[in-house]
This record gives sequence, structure tokens and C-alpha cells, in this order.
Amino acid sequence: MKNVKSGLYKLLTLNFLFIILVCFVGESTAQSTPAKSLIALSKKDHILAIIDPVTLKIIAQVPVGADPHEVIASSDGKTAYVSNAYSNPFHEIDVIDLIGQKALPAIDIKPFVSPHGLAFANGKLWFTAEGSKSVGRYDPASGGMDWCMGTGQDRTHMIYVTENGKNIYTTNVNAGTVSIMVDTILQQPSGPPPGGRSREEWLQTVIPVSRGSEGFDVSPDGRELWTASADDGTIAVINIATRKVVDKIDAKVNGANRVEFTPDGKRVLISTLRSGDLFVYDAVSHKELKRINIGHGAAGILMDTDGSRAFIGCTPDNYVAVVDLKTLEVSGHINLGGPDGLAWAVRP
Repeated sequence: MKNVKSGLYKLLTLNFLFIILVCFVGESTAQSTPAKSLIALSKKDHILAIIDPVTLKIIAQVPVGADPHEVIASSDGKTAYVSNAYSNPFHEIDVIDLIGQKALPAIDIKPFVSPHGLAFANGKLWFTAEGSKSVGRYDPASGGMDWCMGTGQDRTHMIYVTENGKNIYTTNVNAGTVSIMVDTILQQPSGPPPGGRSREEWLQTVIPVSRGSEGFDVSPDGRELWTASADDGTIAVINIATRKVVDKIDAKVNGANRVEFTPDGKRVLISTLRSGDLFVYDAVSHKELKRINIGHGAAGILMDTDGSRAFIGCTPDNYVAVVDLKTLEVSGHINLGGPDGLAWAVRP
């Protein structure tokens, strides 16, 4: 009996030491989030991947909703927000702690439904609500929504907000329009002495383009907006000052998904889910420069902040393609199941 007890004691001791060793190794191999991180959504695995942009290695994976589409990071690079446009519940935006690499309580945007496009500007989270034909704004400081506006357009999809939060651009896919919203102070001639008073009002201009226009971008100088139509493959170029379409390029980018200017504003990249090519256009001449074969189709596009690379979410190929913007060739891949939305998270 004594020998049995002694053997059992040794076995338990070894098991305990093994558990301690496993925990120690697990903690020692855990990687912290870099100050500059590439964050990417996997539709297939329902995760947000935190990627080291230097090594191109995934250092952490955090669960998100059932149908993640777009992602954006806060200005301080500590928090990510993820829209799940077409999965139940249809009124939540996921919140991710990028430092702790864990999910936080989701944001409930009711009564708005089907959040999709995301932007972070002027300390606020801005989103489109496709099912409500609206744009909303969430204040992380107060923990509540503090503004919204309807577009009156079918399927308000992607969104761009200027840094001061005074100008909003959206595409309305099924309506085939672009909305430009401007925060304006209007002067009223009537009122109590000494006469007149002012009020704040958001004014919207709706610009017809082509049905199926969803991906778009605003040029770095703020003068033009380019959007591509998945239906007819055209690219509409809008002069923001005049609020008019100044060119419609017959690009034949059928299935167009996303549009992105290079940081220097000289070129425009267009991805398509129906083609294995990434289209590269000259922003001045509006001519096609090159088609880069990247796989069987692509969605999200993200430019490196120094203008050296572009990251393309190749959804059907289960990888993010890395494109060298100097040579306009594919220089690498990051394996990820069904990637779509991409963003930078940068801590000062």
C-alpha cells in the first residue's frame, strides 16, 4: 500500500509540473499586438486576425459574428469594430480589444438594422445601416448613439467620413447613387432682436451613378470620388466641389467590389469578385495601366501607409495577396479563410 501511495504521489506531482510547464510555454509564446497591425476579417472562420505587417504572420485570432464584412480601428489603435451585415442578430457591431486580443460586449444599434460600412473619425464610430437606409454615429466615450440621418436610398452600403466629421460620403448600391452629406450652419433671417438666428442642418446631395456601385474612395486631395459598378462594370468619377459625374469609364470591371486610391493619389485600384485580376488605373488620365492576376476574385483593398504595398482580400482563394506597388506584381500571400474587410490599427 505504501508503494502504491508513493507511486500515486509521484504521478500527481509529474502531472502538476506538466500543467505548469504547458501554461508557462503558452504564456511565453503569446505575441503582443504590434504598434502597427494589419487586421483582417475571415468570413469562413468567423474571426478577426491580427497580423504583423513586417513578418506577414498572424499573431492572434479573435472570434467575431457569423458574417463579418467590414472592420475599422479606433484612432488610438486599441479597439476594432466589426460589422455583421447579414447575420442574426441584425443590429450589432462587434467590438474587439486589440491589446488584450479579446472580444468585448457588442454595440446594439437598434432600431437600425444591417450595419455594413464603417469609419472612425473625430473620435466617433460611423456606420451605414443598409436595412434602415441610414447612417449612424456611436460615441465610445458615452457608450451610446448620438446622431443619425436617413439617406432615403436603397442599400446604403460603404461610408467615408472626413477627419472633422463634417462631410460624409456613401454609396447606395440598389439605388445606383452616391450621397454626399454636409454638416451646415444655416442662418435664419427671422427671430428675436437683434434679428436672425442660426441652426445646424445636414444637407444631402444625391448623385446618380450606376446600379451596383458599392466600393468607392475619395482622392487624397479630397477633390474626386471614384466608384465602380458591379452590374455594368463602369467607373464613375465625381467632382466633389460641383457634385457632378465628370467621367464614366467603360472599364468592364464587372463584379467590382472595392476601390482604393494609392496614398500619393496617382493610381486607383479596383477589385472584382468575378475576375482574377486587380485593375490599376491612372488617376489623371483615367486610363488602365495594368491588370494584376491575384487569384479567382477579390474584395477588400488596403494600402500600406508608406505607399509601398497593397493588401487584397482574395475571398475565394483563402488568402490576402500582397502587391508591390512599385513593380505592380504579387509579392506574397497571407493564408486566411475567406478574407474580406481589412484595416490598419496604429497606436501612436
